[in-house]
Amino acid sequence: MDYRKCLKDKRRIVIKIGTSSLTFPNGKLNLRRIEHITNVVAELQSQGKQVVLVSSGSIAVGVGKLGLRKRPSTIPGKQAMAAIGQAILAKIYRKFFSVHSINIGQILLTYDVITSEEKHRNAENTFAKLLEMGAVPIVNENDTVATDEIVIGDNDTLSAMVASICKADLLIILSDIDGFFDKDPRKNPDAKRISVITEVTDEVSKAAGSAGTAFGTGGMATKISAVNICQKDGIDTIIANGDKPEILFDILEGKDLGTLFVAPKL
Repeated sequence: MDYRKCLKDKRRIVIKIGTSSLTFPNGKLNLRRIEHITNVVAELQSQGKQVVLVSSGSIAVGVGKLGLRKRPSTIPGKQAMAAIGQAILAKIYRKFFSVHSINIGQILLTYDVITSEEKHRNAENTFAKLLEMGAVPIVNENDTVATDEIVIGDNDTLSAMVASICKADLLIILSDIDGFFDKDPRKNPDAKRISVITEVTDEVSKAAGSAGTAFGTGGMATKISAVNICQKDGIDTIIANGDKPEILFDILEGKDLGTLFVAPKL
């Protein structure tokens, strides 16, 4: 069965953009990449798609703005960097989307939006209204107020939560890797990309490594965790390389790129 044929019919799509896709290796913001992403999202919207962006990078942007060499190790330090970076990141997205006359809505979430029925309902209604109005919700974790009890911890998990809240048709996780491999491709040149996975078995979970960048937090393990969340809600997930944002067009045309995790249809 060609599972990818159905991708062209997906209408409500959550796209998660990792820090590695938004910054250079030195942690500086890659403005050209962000502009490119907004152009692609604008065209997808013109095609009738509804797009939600889960954007990493706020801490990295804060670190870059203050000229620090690395991320702070303390929670208050990270929260301060997120507060500085989030404001800058929202302004950048607003600038690039305004070229297409598209409004953005900034949404900052904590884990209690899942555990609280009222907050979950309010978030669901907010997303629905923004999408109905043609706006693009830009989502991140609310790092400045997160505590041990309500912290999400990584934007892979956050993107899956958002896909669930939005009742999305598809989650696309863009990172610095071409998909899910049978072993870590950074360490094993003979590693093979798996095109389609219909079940997250113990073998798949064990194959998920923890590789990431100095400025990011998520490895493959967090992505598989996100896939598991989406599987429970019948949402397909794709992990793909975000170096060239136009890959989104090819993915939605059904081309064999990245790894498609097919969810059971509820």
